[in-house]
Amino acid sequence: MDEPRPHPVSLLLAPAAVVIGLAAGFLVTVIVEVVGHAFGSSLTSPSPAVSLVSDYLFDLCFVAAALYLVVLRRGLTGRPVMGAATFGYRRIPWRVGVTAVVLAGAAYYGISFLYSLLVTVKGTDKLPSELGVTHSTVAALFTAIFVCVVAPICEEFFFRGFLFGVLRGIRARIFGQEFGTLIAAIIVAILFGLAHSGSAKPEYLIPLGLLGFVLCLVRWFTGSLYPCMAIHAINNAVALGVNEMHWGAGPIVAVAVSALAAIGLITGRLSGPAPWRPRRELASGG
Repeated sequence: MDEPRPHPVSLLLAPAAVVIGLAAGFLVTVIVEVVGHAFGSSLTSPSPAVSLVSDYLFDLCFVAAALYLVVLRRGLTGRPVMGAATFGYRRIPWRVGVTAVVLAGAAYYGISFLYSLLVTVKGTDKLPSELGVTHSTVAALFTAIFVCVVAPICEEFFFRGFLFGVLRGIRARIFGQEFGTLIAAIIVAILFGLAHSGSAKPEYLIPLGLLGFVLCLVRWFTGSLYPCMAIHAINNAVALGVNEMHWGAGPIVAVAVSALAAIGLITGRLSGPAPWRPRRELASGG
């Protein structure tokens, strides 16, 4: 049975959230940099502390934008506010979650490896360097928390929980087949890659877009955001440990496990008793 067509206002939430999130994020960044300048930070090259605060608040602005629009939607359409399970905070059998993480991770890293054979990728992600991870233990700690815990929680909620759910309301039939979910995944993947254009080199954007697409498929097949957050956290822990900190396997595993535990503690209470129904929920609330 086809899922019901969402209210037209619901589909407008996606572009509105992107615009509001960006505007709020840039405004907050400017405010933090100006305040930091008053305490001695450079406006052209902000200190690691200023950059860290800006990055934390920037991600939170997108979460706030999505939540604001969810509440606004109720006033415009008269429909009830969407619950946490609608955004993917849904408990699933651990075997399903582990299988999704392993298969998606293998697919992503396999395709990324083939990409690296075709495209020479030089340098590393600019973000950790800007945050001073190699110069201060405190900076390294708060960077690891941001990269491996805060970013997976905020970005997965916004991109896979909110945007992907809303855009899945698109109805696009080709030769009698519904391609709305695929189109939604492609759009979110492109936006996810572009969202990292400020910190990643251009040649990294395609693998990041691929990661965004894979995470959308994971969200769709499992009906849960938890495997997406796990993949995101593990990937970031590996990238941070290998590319920036030059850690061995032990510290990387320790950071990844700690990040997963922290994500579980922070978001675990959001997962209610909603039954596991893969590929059945529609976060647009249709």
